[in-house]
Amino acid sequence: MGRAFLFFLGLLANLLTAASAAPDSGGRPPNFLPESTIPVRDHILGKEKLIHLHFFWHNIVSGSNPTAVTVARAAVTDSSASRFGLVNVIDDPLTVGPNRASRLVGRAQGLLVSADEEVLGFLMVMNFVFADGEYNGSTLAVMGRSPPLIVREMPIIGGSGVFRFARGYVHARTHSLDRESGDALVEYNCYAAVLDFSALDNN
Repeated sequence: MGRAFLFFLGLLANLLTAASAAPDSGGRPPNFLPESTIPVRDHILGKEKLIHLHFFWHNIVSGSNPTAVTVARAAVTDSSASRFGLVNVIDDPLTVGPNRASRLVGRAQGLLVSADEEVLGFLMVMNFVFADGEYNGSTLAVMGRSPPLIVREMPIIGGSGVFRFARGYVHARTHSLDRESGDALVEYNCYAAVLDFSALDNN
């Protein structure tokens, strides 16, 4: 009991010392990481460019090698008109054309969650992982709601590689849907504003 009390007093003293320490001349508390010496405004603002990507997303749920599988469902999923509570994991191929045999440019990897009790509406959380051309190794992160509309719009919330600090949106339009198998082909147009890091990389 005595040791625990002494430990508590020591912890409290440390917290009080940190809270009462005076900030430095820049208004930052001690031990705060210094600001970057790179002039952010000069190098980043005004250096954005818009990248438009167009490809087809193959969501395959049938056959012996599906690219989308169900990993969870709620007790009410089977009786729900909107399939509420259904969770699918995807690793869908992205191709330049609607034909599955056309050139592969990447994969869509993530989750599709039926998150609407009333109507069919999916929460989509996925990375477009590119594996072709100048975007090879780069990713775009998309998260948003996919409602039953002809064209669905979802935000781009980030990225990596070429797409660091990306922001923008995607438009998804169903190209074809096999109602027997459930396989879907979706056309994607992505509009991503990205920063030009060449000035930073040269410093």
